Amino acid sequence: VSNAGVGMAGPLECQSLAAMQSLMDTNFFGLVRLVKEVLPDMKRRRGGHIVVISSIMGLQGIVFNDIYSASKFAVEGFCESLVVQALRFNVAISLVEPGPVVTDFETKLYEEAERADYSRTDPETAKIFTDLYLRNSRDVFASLGQTPEDIAEVT
Repeated sequence: VSNAGVGMAGPLECQSLAAMQSLMDTNFFGLVRLVKEVLPDMKRRRGGHIVVISSIMGLQGIVFNDIYSASKFAVEGFCESLVVQALRFNVAISLVEPGPVVTDFETKLYEEAERADYSRTDPETAKIFTDLYLRNSRDVFASLGQTPEDIAEVT
């Protein structure tokens, strides 16, 4: 089971390249490293099941989540491409892509967003992100958010 992930939200021009690379290293290359480790043995045994917990943002990008969505699209493409080869060896790959899940993950993301410096973007974009996106995103999580237990039960 692969469930590691980090988030990033905000105007693109406010994100450092180093932070973007770090996010991709965790969200995408972390999964790749895990699969490279377990797949050869599963293929030798001709059986196994890899479960990847990803995000709905691997299917649809969401405003101000550019890099996070890109990492989850990469996970989607990786799993879709690998599944055909894996099935030949009786190895299943399940990709779980939940919507909003209420955890410390999103709480920390909001806390970071509230402290962030938006001086590298224009005032209009900064205002849209802080006044509209953050407030409405919290409302979405409050009204539609699933619990980790909900995801575990479905998975």
